[in-house]
Amino acid sequence: MKELVVVAIGGNSIIKDNASQSVEHQAEAVKAVAESVLEMLASDYDIVLTHGNGPQVGLDLRRAELAHEYEGLPLTPLANCVADTQGGIGYLIQQALNNQLAQRGEQKAVTIITQVEVDKDDPGFEHPTKPIGAFFSAAQRDALLQQHPTWHFVEDSGRGYRRVVASPEPKRIVEADAIRALTQQGFVVIGAGGGGIPVVRGPQGDYQSVDAVIDKDLSTALLAREISADVLVITTGVEKVCVHFGKPNQRELGQVTVPEMTRYMEEGHFPPGSMLPKIAASLAFLHHGGKRVVITSPECLPAALRGETGTHIVNVLEGRRDE
Repeated sequence: MKELVVVAIGGNSIIKDNASQSVEHQAEAVKAVAESVLEMLASDYDIVLTHGNGPQVGLDLRRAELAHEYEGLPLTPLANCVADTQGGIGYLIQQALNNQLAQRGEQKAVTIITQVEVDKDDPGFEHPTKPIGAFFSAAQRDALLQQHPTWHFVEDSGRGYRRVVASPEPKRIVEADAIRALTQQGFVVIGAGGGGIPVVRGPQGDYQSVDAVIDKDLSTALLAREISADVLVITTGVEKVCVHFGKPNQRELGQVTVPEMTRYMEEGHFPPGSMLPKIAASLAFLHHGGKRVVITSPECLPAALRGETGTHIVNVLEGRRDE
């Protein structure tokens, strides 16, 4: 029986730098992602892909801000920007995969626009901290606050004022059943892009979008749990997770147990803005029944799944790899 693998692709794997922001550049970058996925399919995995959208959603917001400033067009709500980037990035990945798969008569890829339920009483809504969009002058900030009284702004290092939103904890993947059903029918599914579109339940049980940004890795781990995935893969900028990163005693981690990784996390080895959410998401997945987590760079993904590289977090050691 095939293992079900959920793979989180970073948004920076698709927009690598400021010179590579065009759709054409993104389409080229996605081809490399597709090659890794095709190699995984050849190894007989069922696959669900998630992806980041940090650079892309920033571009969408900036376009909306410029259109508002110069043409008076209405600002696009953040939730709609997340939905737009889910569709746009998903389309690029889906097309790249299907162009290759059609030649083999194999599985097809499909994108699911995914909502993620959060708690309307999450403390993050009272104290938003996630910066989004452009920098504004004090006058621009005041004008925006008149139009949107619930928005929050912070001054950012003398560069102006920037809007901040909540980053609530994901509670439920609304489309999880659809994603599971599609994988069982042989589809490669692209879902929960950008951490998902944040929604809360209204008094009548209906969903309403909220201005927030959900951590992609936490949503990916939750999706992996809800569809009973065997393996969670998180791609990042390094081949292996390190302790004492950047110091003379830096050490790469090969295969580590949950207690070991928990200890490293508690010792403060992983920065809050980068590796810490990935480790926390990994441990949550394993705590809820996952078999293993692999953390590695995108280009090392197929080799890592073969056990040749990457950091592997497991509940029980199976014959330890050298670190």
